[in-house]
Amino acid sequence: MKDLKQFNIPFVGLKEGRHLFEYNIDNTFFALYNFDEYENSNINIELEFVKKSTLFELNFVASGTVNVPCDVSGEFYDQEITSELPLVVKFGPEYNDENEDILILPHEVYQFSVAQFIYEMIVLAVPNKRVHPQVLDGTMESEALNKLEELEIKVEKTVETTDPRWDKLKNLITEKKT
Repeated sequence: MKDLKQFNIPFVGLKEGRHLFEYNIDNTFFALYNFDEYENSNINIELEFVKKSTLFELNFVASGTVNVPCDVSGEFYDQEITSELPLVVKFGPEYNDENEDILILPHEVYQFSVAQFIYEMIVLAVPNKRVHPQVLDGTMESEALNKLEELEIKVEKTVETTDPRWDKLKNLITEKKT
């Protein structure tokens, strides 16, 4: 994708050692992947890139917020996310990304894109069940929560009684042991 050029790392021109890349991710980034689950997003990515003679060590660190709807109330809120993704890049005869911790690039490659890794790291950092903080602490007032409370099934505790015939059978087992 043409708009993802900023995420290409031309490693051939880099000296050995540590390099720091920073990216600011918003909804335009997710639009390139046709991903529209976030109302708004503001995530900072710091990529520590360590170039060694035979491999690269990458460490992605993401922190920021995504605005998502609450699964309970439907209200939008800012979900804080933090995530870290270590990655080792080696060279081989052909491209291979089967191992989630190691990426193998062909020997003739002179750059590679980190956009897909950033995308996956952010999407996986957002919890599957999204609950507004005010729902958790009980301070949210919403029509949806009031309706859920109204429709909640009330369970009454009943005293459990046993059939006296079963009690007699249990006594037979305990008498037999003594």
